[in-house]
Amino acid sequence: MRLDEAIERFLHTIRFEYGYSEHTQRAYERDLRSFAEHAQAGGPVDVAACNLEVMRDWLWARQRAGRAASTIARGVATLKSFGSWLERDGLVPGNPASRLRAPKVPKSLPRVLGDEQVSRILQRVGERAATGDPEHLRDHAVLEMLYAAALRVSELCELPLAGLDRRERTVRVFGKGGKERVVPIGAPAARAAEAYLERGRAALLERAAVSEAGSGTGSDRSPVERFFVSNRGTAFTTQMAYRVVSRELEGEPGSGPRGPHTLRHTTATHLLNGGADLRIVQEMLGHASLGSTQVYTHVSTERLAESYRRAHPRA
Repeated sequence: MRLDEAIERFLHTIRFEYGYSEHTQRAYERDLRSFAEHAQAGGPVDVAACNLEVMRDWLWARQRAGRAASTIARGVATLKSFGSWLERDGLVPGNPASRLRAPKVPKSLPRVLGDEQVSRILQRVGERAATGDPEHLRDHAVLEMLYAAALRVSELCELPLAGLDRRERTVRVFGKGGKERVVPIGAPAARAAEAYLERGRAALLERAAVSEAGSGTGSDRSPVERFFVSNRGTAFTTQMAYRVVSRELEGEPGSGPRGPHTLRHTTATHLLNGGADLRIVQEMLGHASLGSTQVYTHVSTERLAESYRRAHPRA
């Protein structure tokens, strides 16, 4: 079987059989497209020819190009998963990537916003939402729910219309591997979500329908069943969510990422700083391993140490 064909079958498998998140699917696809381009520089090749040496050569080329250790490590993980699937389906006698070793990725503490920063951001978007503009109502609900429930951006964008329980003030989301969990949200997030549902979502869908009717093109789209919708009445994407969050974080003090994951980091840290049990936070975040959640205890400790160094006369 040709390498290109094997890659297409593997991507179909992780999408419909393994249930990987959209983010993971995109990352695997980018890595495998790059690997195929490298392996087939001289023309199409059979998947059996993609041995350990070819894989190492691709990783070495990426390293020479200055790719980060985390990018190289992700490439190793992609090849290992692809190789395991090749072996499982009997396309090769063994996993050709089994002997690959990922580089050690330096650990860095995630960016965390302060309480006052979060309050300032949510107050700012709340004031815009108070004008009744449907786009502002949606963006306010997006930011409130990201912070209230510590959602992954994919979980927010894929939240079904029926995912919000208005009476219990919870959201039902599907995390990595399709694992379902129910997460509580606070009163401000619930109010923002209800305002968006009552005055924003329908207006965005109606605006999109009027625009299409005016263009004379019509639409045979099925109704959008996701909670959040775009200005065009389509599903709200992760890129759209990133733009909403990035716009609000752009002028805030502090360096580091400006995407939705910063709010997830912030929520987890604020919960632990407020005395929440580590395992409760683990369950809320949907982490399979407690070790993934423990990074936020390190954030709290680092902030404490920094405050001590600044304030203590004998630090």
